Amino acid sequence: MKIVHLICVFPPYKGGQGNVCLAEVEELAELGHQVVVYTPQNSKSQILNHKFQIKYFKPLFKYGNAAFVPGIIKGLKNFDLIHLHWPFLGGSEIFLLWRLFRKKPKLIVQYHMDLIAPGLRGLIFKLNSFLFAPLMVKLADKILVSSQDYLEHSDIVKYWRKNKEKFVISPFGVNQEIFAPQDKSQKLMAQCGLKEGDRVVLSVGGLDKAHYFKGVKLLIRAMAELKDKMPDLRLVLVGDGDLRPEYERLAKDLKIDRKIFFAGRVEDDKLPDYYNLADVFILPSLTRSEAFGTVCLEAMACAKPIIVSDLPGLRDLVEDNGLLVKVDDLEDLGEKIYNLFQNYVKLKEMGINGLRIVKEKYYWPDIVRQLGKIYVQAVDSQN
Repeated sequence: MKIVHLICVFPPYKGGQGNVCLAEVEELAELGHQVVVYTPQNSKSQILNHKFQIKYFKPLFKYGNAAFVPGIIKGLKNFDLIHLHWPFLGGSEIFLLWRLFRKKPKLIVQYHMDLIAPGLRGLIFKLNSFLFAPLMVKLADKILVSSQDYLEHSDIVKYWRKNKEKFVISPFGVNQEIFAPQDKSQKLMAQCGLKEGDRVVLSVGGLDKAHYFKGVKLLIRAMAELKDKMPDLRLVLVGDGDLRPEYERLAKDLKIDRKIFFAGRVEDDKLPDYYNLADVFILPSLTRSEAFGTVCLEAMACAKPIIVSDLPGLRDLVEDNGLLVKVDDLEDLGEKIYNLFQNYVKLKEMGINGLRIVKEKYYWPDIVRQLGKIYVQAVDSQN
């Protein structure tokens, strides 16, 4: 089958949406499908050596991850199926208008998340959703959402209630060949300024404005609250972006800059070393822009307990493998971190439970095989 994925960002840009797309197209190529990715050109774009093709389109203009790319519709009629990753500001609108006048190829939409932001950006997001989400639902043959919990609390729940047959729950996965338990790297410990006996928490995510919702400020403030009760507590932050200087200033102002290591951008093959350096993984996200948290799966695959915000979708990952914290609640986050470290046996048990959960539920090859079946059913229905 000839399949094209349309997406606003793609590796080497760091972000959950692009990483999900990469994992899907790699597995689809392994299954024998002919796969092409259409994505806007950006400063980090590069042609990767994979079994699928990447076609870059130069935006007429770009703001953050939004890119106006009218060329994105070029050649789409030659595919058997189109897989649109939503949101894609500047690309999905043009594509949907093109799609209005065509019944083929079949269209699968992967609804990653609601777009939420403060101020003017938030108003623009709401207007875009008001204008184009109904059209997307009308034109899509199937709409994939990562969890039922997220779907029922998302901006598109009203469309789901009227078109339930179009929606499919399709979780994300984790590469369990790369992310797995291993011994701590002594070299990396030294690089991060860690010593034996330190209690290490880790967070992974973009430190740019597009990922403002990751709750990094909250986590830094929690570290400051715990500096006297837990003098051996250390935070390692993996990620980079234009907000990093602001976070570094906050750590310095709170006099905990020596307790936090900013690792910057880390390549995928080095990420497992960081997860295995940690005792606990924390993702204290602030809004529904965090719909799933694939970094949590990576931590779980390395047998690390997780602490995450009680948000739709994200909370689905927590069973007996971690703790939920109230959204944007500094006191609750500090208490959960402190309490988890008081019982090291329980902490390790939670990590082992997380490893079991990813093996049972979040294995990419199994997930993509199910995705392939959705593709086949969609294409067969037009014959």
